[in-house]
Amino acid sequence: MATCGTTPSSLMLTYAATPVHPQDLTPSLSLLSFKPSKTAAFSLCTNLSVRGGERRASKWLDLYPLRQNKNGLPGHMLAAASAVEADTDLATDDVEDDTQGGAEGATATATAAISTKPKKGKAALPLKRDRTRSKRFLEIQNLREGKKEYDLKTAISLLKQMSSTKFAETAEAHFRLNIDPKYNDQQLRATVSLPKGTGKSVKVAVLAQGEKFDEAKNAGADLVGGDDLIEQIKGGFMEFDKLIASPDMMVKVASLGKILGPRGLMPNPKAGTVTTNIPQAIEEFKKGKVEYRADKTGIVHIPFGKADFSEDDLLINFLAAVKSIEANKPKGAKGVYWKSAYICSSMGPSIRLNIKEMLDYKLPSNF
Repeated sequence: MATCGTTPSSLMLTYAATPVHPQDLTPSLSLLSFKPSKTAAFSLCTNLSVRGGERRASKWLDLYPLRQNKNGLPGHMLAAASAVEADTDLATDDVEDDTQGGAEGATATATAAISTKPKKGKAALPLKRDRTRSKRFLEIQNLREGKKEYDLKTAISLLKQMSSTKFAETAEAHFRLNIDPKYNDQQLRATVSLPKGTGKSVKVAVLAQGEKFDEAKNAGADLVGGDDLIEQIKGGFMEFDKLIASPDMMVKVASLGKILGPRGLMPNPKAGTVTTNIPQAIEEFKKGKVEYRADKTGIVHIPFGKADFSEDDLLINFLAAVKSIEANKPKGAKGVYWKSAYICSSMGPSIRLNIKEMLDYKLPSNF
């Protein structure tokens, strides 16, 4: 099998017969001619034509080993003439395709120009998360600059301004610490007593027996019980905010782990909810003792009052939370302990704090 082709033409000649010798090839102007032998059989095809990424089929011309046709023309001259005619047809088709493609492109451009309309309302907002926010939220978030770090006094003042709901929102603090809680020496869990309280009433339940049972009742516990209260909790009773237990009851309380654990109500010595001094524990939680812990990403979330508190009260509670986190720094924490700090109301945008100013802040002497 031998294949011959010319560069300026789009013709491809395929020859299958006896071996081709150099003397059988004769150049003729811009066209390649071939002199076949008696047993030769060859065919001509046009090359594939590609326009705009579209692949077009070839046109084949099969020629039999006839040295002359009935009109007296040699076979190889008839093949060349047929190939030129086929190439001319392809060129005409390409021109028509280009014209049609240009018209389609112009129509598509015009359609795209017509369909493009300016976005309005929330759809025009650059940040995707803002498109689902309420009008109230979008208005109040303009009161602060998103990436600016505020000093403590200014941040608390902004928090109060941005609390615009019909109820008293909770003031929240969120601290990102340089710890990894999956390691035992980098876990953080403790409690802090807020001097000005949490702003909400806390319903305390106590699991005790014997003398501790009477002490809990006299200390002002909302619910006091033993085995009967454990059975109620197993049945779905959860009408309390804190559950305190005496150490001798923990063997029985262990069966409530799957119920109380996911809700954060399981008594724990680190949280101050397993103690022998039950009256003191009840008093502290009633006044505003708050439990906190670092989540799996190393962030601590602490409520430190209500938005309707005075700025001074919020400032005192916030500094008490900061000092508690600093005092309970895990042994495995290395490098920079505080990475970022934010405060916000429960229904408002966050306000970033200047960490250095926050840690160095000192209350005035009249507080």
